[in-house]
Amino acid sequence: MVWRPGLHRVVRTKPHDGQPGDLGLRLLSAAVLIPFALFVVWKGGVWLGVSCGVFAALMAYEWVRMTASPSMKSFVTLVIIPFVPVVLGAPVWALWAFALCAVLATFTHPLREKRGSEAFGFLYVAGMPLALYFLRDGAWDGAAVALIFMGIVWGSDSAAYFTGRSLGGPLLHPDSPSKTWSGAIGGAAFSALCGLLAAYLTGGSYVAWFAMGALISILAQFGDLFESSTKRRHGVKDSSALVPGHGGLLDRVDGLGFVCVVSVLVFPFAPALLNVLGLSL
Repeated sequence: MVWRPGLHRVVRTKPHDGQPGDLGLRLLSAAVLIPFALFVVWKGGVWLGVSCGVFAALMAYEWVRMTASPSMKSFVTLVIIPFVPVVLGAPVWALWAFALCAVLATFTHPLREKRGSEAFGFLYVAGMPLALYFLRDGAWDGAAVALIFMGIVWGSDSAAYFTGRSLGGPLLHPDSPSKTWSGAIGGAAFSALCGLLAAYLTGGSYVAWFAMGALISILAQFGDLFESSTKRRHGVKDSSALVPGHGGLLDRVDGLGFVCVVSVLVFPFAPALLNVLGLSL
């Protein structure tokens, strides 16, 4: 464990990635979480808004725990606030609340030198689930976009996991000792093939979806590496132990969250891309 005087105690949880004995737990957790995630995204609306708010609160807890911040109550409360207008059917107000709470989060940490990290933490843990909601609720075929992207990211994760364990090889990054270049390439290749299936389902361009599948995998892996680097910087292996066999929620949604953030920033300005992918309404 790591002890930080005057703050919280951060406990190193048992490593999960690459542990053969954890495969059963990983599959069991996936069997519970994946159907739930697919259901709330398919339903959208209040179902998705409430679920995103709950997930954001849990990830806020993980962030505070990981960074040993003393601002648990105020930080988690600020993270929940933007999801209140989402649930009430006022998504535009959610954006204003998100911006305001991001500013307020800067002042939740008592140490001046830690306030930038606290503000970034808010943007990180609240921004990813909020991006998923807006991806599902956007001016395009939101249900298809969100569900397909989720499937491709999950396919990329699984392919990278099994390819990396089977082939081994050089590490992808020093901060992620269980991730290899072989796994990264395997994940991207499998995601590109998933893109072909997406093209069949949407009627979009097979070439465009092939490239999109690979790009989604690359973005997801970047998000995963970023979160791994953040954890190492704070001296922890897993963000928590909330998800048996996987670690914490942040450990599971980092890749998908980054894909959602990039998508909601790009799609409003790329109608031609939506058309070629067959995702326009």
